[in-house]
Amino acid sequence: MLQMQSTVRADGHMDLVVVDVPQPEPGADEVVIRVEAAPINPSDLGMLLAGADPSAARALPEGGVRLKLPPEASALLAARLNRATPCGNEGAGVVVAVGESEAAQALLGKTVATWRGAMYSQFKRSRADECLVLHDGTTPAEAASCFVNPLTVLGMVGTMRLEGHTALVHTAAASNLGQMLQKVCTAEGIGLVNIVRRAEHAELLRGVGARHVVNSSLDSFEADLVEALADTGATLGFDATGGGGLSGRILAAMEAAQARLGGAATAYGTAVHKQVYIYGGLQRGPTVFDRGFGMAWGLGGWLLPIYLNRVGPEESERLRQRVADEIKTTFASSYGKRVSLRDAVTPEAVAAYGRMSTGEKYLIEPQR
Repeated sequence: MLQMQSTVRADGHMDLVVVDVPQPEPGADEVVIRVEAAPINPSDLGMLLAGADPSAARALPEGGVRLKLPPEASALLAARLNRATPCGNEGAGVVVAVGESEAAQALLGKTVATWRGAMYSQFKRSRADECLVLHDGTTPAEAASCFVNPLTVLGMVGTMRLEGHTALVHTAAASNLGQMLQKVCTAEGIGLVNIVRRAEHAELLRGVGARHVVNSSLDSFEADLVEALADTGATLGFDATGGGGLSGRILAAMEAAQARLGGAATAYGTAVHKQVYIYGGLQRGPTVFDRGFGMAWGLGGWLLPIYLNRVGPEESERLRQRVADEIKTTFASSYGKRVSLRDAVTPEAVAAYGRMSTGEKYLIEPQR
């Protein structure tokens, strides 16, 4: 079977290739899925690109691409040195082989989604309890993005409630994930401030029900953001950009909005806690901020698996079932291009999905 793998080389390069490997056999509590569809999410790019410049990818003579890694990546990638690593966080397909357990046997012939790596393969072995069974009539392409984006959205809303906030801020908000978040917030009456960089992205979000969309490329951005935060009372933000100064600008705008709303002002700012979580890395480089937002604030990282461990298996399963129920509506995904495994490791494709542009999401179809 064909499988996409990345290998970090000692000379400071990384190779991204498609190779032929043995088809897996299921253990007692496992199944083998014929993978029909697997998306390329921003969270996959750490494995695929490791911080390298995607526009500089060059073709290898035997197929695949080579990327020059940035010097700062060496320490982080030491554990991967000369180890071929399968790629792809999530995907969907049909169960074609099963183990001996009752749970595994019940999945034979079912369309399922799963995650936890090696999804850019023609066949994937998975534990039966890690498979999400889709409703009849759901195609693998519709189910390919069942985990990363939908569960992140539900995890953001869950974090808001667990930590006592009442409204949210989200950056890079016109993405598939951002549109899902808007739909959930609209349905549940949650205030959401969407931050985008283009006017067409603002219109896209208003088309799915957004009330508050602010454009970070406008001179009026800070004033518009404070106005939206004062209207919603949002004190929790999720930043997909990571690098640069956007997280700090959000915290400063939250402080200004809380002061306008009557937050008790002291020499240390308002006493209302303001929190921004970085959950992505769309912008490379350091996170920079000017502490102009008092002392009641927090800036940290947020990761879906950590959230799921926090809420436990019963709540995680409830969230998974909600995704299965709403995969054609709330959690529907769209793709700009569909490619085979080999077509996904050309310089042109790497440069395209490496830009992480709204509307250009790639879907790999391994059976092509």
